[in-house]
Amino acid sequence: MGKIKGFIEINRQNEENIPVKERIKNYNEFAILLNEAEIKKQGARCMDCGIPFCHSGCPLGNLIPDFNDMVYKGEWEKASKLLHSTNNFPEFTGRLCPAPCEKSCVLGIVNDPVSIENIEKNIVERAFKNGWIQPQPPKKRTGKTVAVIGSGPSGLATSQQLNRAGHNVTVFERDDEIGGLLRYGIPNFKLEKNIIDRRLKILEQEGIIFKTNANVGVNYDIKNLDYFDAIVLCGGATKPRSLPIKGIESKGVYQAMDFLTQQTKIVFNKPIDEKKISAKNKNVIVIGGGDTGSDCIGTSNRQGAKSVTNFEIMPKPPGSRSEKTPWPYWPLQLKTTTSHEEGCERNWLINTKEFITDSDGNLTAIKTIQVEWEIIPGQRPKLIEKPNTEKIWPCDLVLLSLGFTGPETILSKQLGINLNKKNNYESKNYQTSIPHIFTAGDMRRGQSLIVWAISEGREVAVQVDKYLTNVSYLQTKGAGDIPLV
Repeated sequence: MGKIKGFIEINRQNEENIPVKERIKNYNEFAILLNEAEIKKQGARCMDCGIPFCHSGCPLGNLIPDFNDMVYKGEWEKASKLLHSTNNFPEFTGRLCPAPCEKSCVLGIVNDPVSIENIEKNIVERAFKNGWIQPQPPKKRTGKTVAVIGSGPSGLATSQQLNRAGHNVTVFERDDEIGGLLRYGIPNFKLEKNIIDRRLKILEQEGIIFKTNANVGVNYDIKNLDYFDAIVLCGGATKPRSLPIKGIESKGVYQAMDFLTQQTKIVFNKPIDEKKISAKNKNVIVIGGGDTGSDCIGTSNRQGAKSVTNFEIMPKPPGSRSEKTPWPYWPLQLKTTTSHEEGCERNWLINTKEFITDSDGNLTAIKTIQVEWEIIPGQRPKLIEKPNTEKIWPCDLVLLSLGFTGPETILSKQLGINLNKKNNYESKNYQTSIPHIFTAGDMRRGQSLIVWAISEGREVAVQVDKYLTNVSYLQTKGAGDIPLV
């Protein structure tokens, strides 16, 4: 490494954010990039650790120590080329990834880990600014055609990789714009949509064809896919989990994705078909403590909620890494997001029992009970309700952020593809029981991270390429280690 004692001499420096009172007035990104000198110093913190566990922590196998050192030396264009060799879209992961690489950083054993995600974002932003990211159309075409169903991160990665292998790729998206989860599932204050659009421009110039408002199997006849030599299903896991309790159909109880998608469309003055879901002047309760729940909290505050309360059925995680998840594994540890900092009351070990309504079916309150988890060796943890702990919480709006039960099954039925025990599309080496049909991303593995979706897109592209041409020179991971998360 260029600066041998950098990890000793330099402290971690995170991005600053626009103050809460200012940033909740709009839906723009609010992180303030560090200056070039500071980012170079952050790159210098990367240790000469011998075995870079960050490789195995990253599902993409990014060559992290190498681009950290390049940044320290000011070799930004070189760093961009190296980063893009393993990650098609570092502008997405640099904003949205929970950074498992940082949790497995060797420096993190004794100090704050290297700010890998921030360095990654700075590399790609500098690359776009300086025009280093240019279309890379294939030098020759194979004549083979591939249909990619779904334009989320796995679909986009799949399409770019297969297009670069020389195949003619068409991407089908059921929404009115390309991006899938990135477009409508992620709030604009976490990912401004021009970030997607500038990358799409590159993909289009490389020769990928995009078709929107094409819901295959619904308003787009599945027989039209007979034209393609291979099909890749990247439709995601979009069936939301609900609560089978009294009052679930109340006016005022909504799924988180309906709420987030609608707000993004409103930001861009797009028409919405359903009634507007608004948190303005309301007491909002968000059920579910994951990233989507956090996004609902940030959005509710921007809409002008009177109060925001968050329920989580699991115990409150410890403030530091739990002994149950030792380095270099993903830690059991309390996560406080920027949305939490903007204002909410967080509650753990709370189970919702009933949605209470008035005579017209309008939500007025929630009934909950406190719980605990009984741990029995060799068995699944058992949820135990604590007697005499029921409580009524007045509220006007409830947002269900309970994850997803799996992908929609219309394509499995129409194409004759089996589902596995987890309700995901069954495959072996990404290939379904129908030889020319493949699947990747959340549709194959279940609800997961964006970085995993990109990784799966790159992996499935290799299998499709081999199917079409008997050989593939496409690169998947930069390191051969099996990711730990």
